[in-house]
Amino acid sequence: MFSSPRAILPTLVRSALLSRSDRLLGAVDAALRALTTTPQAARPKPLASRPGDPLADADRREAGALMRVNHVGEVCAQALYSAQALATSDPTLRTQFQQAADEETDHLAWTAERLDELGARPSLLNPLWYAGSFAIGLVAARAGDAASLGFLVETERQVERHLDGHLDRLPATDLSSRAIVAQMKDDEAGHAMAAERAGARPLPAPIRWAMRAAAKVMTTIAHYV
Repeated sequence: MFSSPRAILPTLVRSALLSRSDRLLGAVDAALRALTTTPQAARPKPLASRPGDPLADADRREAGALMRVNHVGEVCAQALYSAQALATSDPTLRTQFQQAADEETDHLAWTAERLDELGARPSLLNPLWYAGSFAIGLVAARAGDAASLGFLVETERQVERHLDGHLDRLPATDLSSRAIVAQMKDDEAGHAMAAERAGARPLPAPIRWAMRAAAKVMTTIAHYV
């Protein structure tokens, strides 16, 4: 979630001193970390209130596929925030995007750990998903800060609905995955509300529809690949 002005002031000063080339190198570093390293979460992984029953093989495979889709979503979130932070000329907004990306790293770490626990793998197309999302983030940022924030709001609202659907589809006995997804859903709602307070401008309906169609293609492919 976006932080208060007082909380971001030290980071804001550092951000203002960075040159564009520094920020570009930072974006490259963020991409490499998202795609090639094991992320470290700042917050503990959400835990179920009680141990779940052992998963049947079919349930384990389905849970693994759904968590792979969620992991892809977090890879894309890293790319979007990194691109928007790189492209904005507003140091305060840049810092907000950077801090939001840091918080999304928790989700990336949680979903990666859960994939390991389920014996599932990340999407083989993660580099493609990252590159596409980064490009989209740059286009959104070039439209202006209000439009960029509006894109963020719409993205987070769609992710929130997507996670809500996963709570319906995850096996009832997979309490560990359900705890992670529920916390992610709450966090995404907070990001959307914070972006609205920061001055987001609602996107035109055709753009929202196109975003939903693109997300449907991505999630369908990532379920299997």
